[in-house]
Amino acid sequence: MKQSPRAKPALSALMATLAGKSILITGGTGSFGSAFVRAVLELGKPRKVIVFSRDEQKHHAMQKAFSDPRIRFFVGDVRDQARLRLALRGVNFVIHAAAMKHVDLCEYNPLEAIHTNITGTVNLIQAALDAGVEKVVGVSTDKAVAPINLYGATKLCMEKLLTAANSYSGDLATRFCSVRYGNVMGSNGSVIPLFLQQREQGRLTITDARMTRFWIEMADAVALVLEALGRMRGGEIFIPKLQAASVEQVASTLAPGVPQAVIGIRPGEKLHECLMGPEECRRARDLGHLLVVEPEHVAWSRDNSERGVSLPEEFHYTSDRSELRLADGDVALLLSQHLESARLQPSPASERSPLASGAQPARRPSELPVRMPSELPARRPSELPSRYPGGN
Repeated sequence: MKQSPRAKPALSALMATLAGKSILITGGTGSFGSAFVRAVLELGKPRKVIVFSRDEQKHHAMQKAFSDPRIRFFVGDVRDQARLRLALRGVNFVIHAAAMKHVDLCEYNPLEAIHTNITGTVNLIQAALDAGVEKVVGVSTDKAVAPINLYGATKLCMEKLLTAANSYSGDLATRFCSVRYGNVMGSNGSVIPLFLQQREQGRLTITDARMTRFWIEMADAVALVLEALGRMRGGEIFIPKLQAASVEQVASTLAPGVPQAVIGIRPGEKLHECLMGPEECRRARDLGHLLVVEPEHVAWSRDNSERGVSLPEEFHYTSDRSELRLADGDVALLLSQHLESARLQPSPASERSPLASGAQPARRPSELPVRMPSELPARRPSELPSRYPGGN
C-alpha cells in the first residue's frame, strides 16, 4: 500500500448522502443500530429513519430516549418477508445489522442462527428488490473470514448473498454491498464492560493472554457504513484500516494490578482474527484510509474503473501482525477516550452496561484508573500511527 494516507472524512460530512432520504436499519435497537440512529438524527437531514427490530422492550427504551419526529419504530423480524415488504415501502437506503451475534448461542442454536442471519438476508434482498430500494449495506464481521464458527459462517453467507443480489437486480436501481470490521469498543458483548465489572469484583477472566483482536470505535463503524453508502458501486466489501491489541493489554490497562485468571479459549474462538483473506487481497484496493474488496464475478451494470491502488502481494491482514499492534500507551489512550466518550453519550436504558446501571459502585469513566503513561502525548485515536506498508 504505497498510497499516502488520506484524512478520514468527518462524520458530519458523510451525512450529505442521507439528505431527504428515508433510511431503515434492521436490528435498529442494538448497539450499532442505536448509535447509527442517534448520529443520523443529530448530524444528518434524513426525511425518515425507521428502526426495524423484533425486540419490543428495546423499542420501548429507544422511544423514551429519542423524541425526534423523523423516527419510526417498526416491530418486525427479518425472518418475516411480508413484514419487511411493508416496512420497506418508500425506503431509499437499508442498513442490515440484524443478526444473532453470540458465538456460543449460534453454535447451540444453529437453525435459529441460519434462519436469522441467512434466511433473513434472503428475505431482505427480495423485499428490497420488490420495493425499489436504492442501496443496501450489510454489516459484517472479521469472523466471516475463514470462519471456524457458525456465526462467522452465516456472516460469510450474508456477504456472498448481498454481492450476488446485484445480479438479481440487473439494470434496476437497487445495489448491495457489505462492510466488515472488528470488535466494537463497548458494544453489547464487548469485553470492556465485562472487565470494568470484574475489576470491581477483584478478579478478571482472560481467555488467553496471547489473543489479539482488531478494535474500532462505534463512531468509526457508523462512519464506515455512511462512507459505503456514498462510495458503493455494488458487490463490494468495505474494510477499515484498524489496529490490534491483545486481550491482556486491554485487561491490564483497564484494571492495573487486578489478578487475572486464564480460563482458556472458548469453543469457536480464534487466537487471532483476520479482516481480509489472502485470495481477497488480490482484488482489493487501497483507498487511503480504508480498503475495498471488489466483487470477483460482475454480472450487472457497474462502474468498473479502477480506484485506489492495489495491495502488495505479500499483504495479509491479521491481528497478530506486529506492525499493526498498538503499544501499551496507545491502548491506554484509546480506552481512556472511549470511556470518556461513553460517559458523554446518552444511550437507551437497555444498552447500558451493568456498571453504568448502578449494579456496581458508580464512578465516572474519566475517574476510572486506566493505566495512562504520563509522558504519552495527547493524540486522538484517528492520529495513531497506521503502520501499514507504505505508510498507510
